[in-house]
Amino acid sequence: MKTMKPFSLSLNGRIVEYDCTAVMGIINATTDSFYAASRVEGADIASRAISMIENGADMLDIGAYSSRPGAADVPEAVEREQLCKAVRIVRKAVGTDVPISVDTFRASVAEAAIDAGADIINDISGGDLDCRMFETVARLRVPYILMHMRGTPATMQQLTQYNNVVTDVIGELSRKIYRLEEAGVADIIVDPGFGFAKTLEQNYALMAGLNLFNDILGKPVLVGVSRKSMLTRLLGINADDALTPTAVLGALAVERGAAILRVHDPLEAAQSIRIIQALKNATPCSTSE
Repeated sequence: MKTMKPFSLSLNGRIVEYDCTAVMGIINATTDSFYAASRVEGADIASRAISMIENGADMLDIGAYSSRPGAADVPEAVEREQLCKAVRIVRKAVGTDVPISVDTFRASVAEAAIDAGADIINDISGGDLDCRMFETVARLRVPYILMHMRGTPATMQQLTQYNNVVTDVIGELSRKIYRLEEAGVADIIVDPGFGFAKTLEQNYALMAGLNLFNDILGKPVLVGVSRKSMLTRLLGINADDALTPTAVLGALAVERGAAILRVHDPLEAAQSIRIIQALKNATPCSTSE
């Protein structure tokens, strides 16, 4: 069983340490997310955030731009307004101790959201869709989630040609880590990008080789597989029915060293992590003849 390496994040001048897998709850401040039950607006954002923390989320990730294939484009000004509003609502609801991540690939939106009270930038494009992102993250001195994707959400599924998906994705992330560190970014979290420019088979190859990401890149690994098509297509179900498969695959990710699970349902993720921790701490009984 792979043991997650403890990690720490610098959040607004304080160091937060994690010695077991953290749960990141997803809040979609949009009407276009692939999982309808995750969409939330207005005053409901605060109650959703509180509920997630009460159910085991260690941090929250807020987005206002759906990255699902075929989603409508959101103008930059609209994304900025919706995301910053949601960040302010959540920050007021959960207080200052809960880390808030913002899911955006636009540097100006990310900076505005940090000013509104967010702590972490989560960029699905790994800097590819906005050349100013790496410089912005370095200047703001905030943790950065570097996800692997090719192309855009509209074109990514035509860009799945790899020699070896595990080593190729690690290589592409490694080159970006070098650029980020050269720019002065200290806290980098890597995300293999399950479902982004990956076939069904490639997604499972990534999961099988997940331990290599931490071993080779030396960074905390975030896994986001919650209710995704790698589950629904494999099992012939829809996202509404994918809670149990999500918990199972999340547990397997934890066993392979995942540092953060990004999920729609924090309770089941937190329970899975507790079970795995208990198993790791257990001492097998010895037998004698």
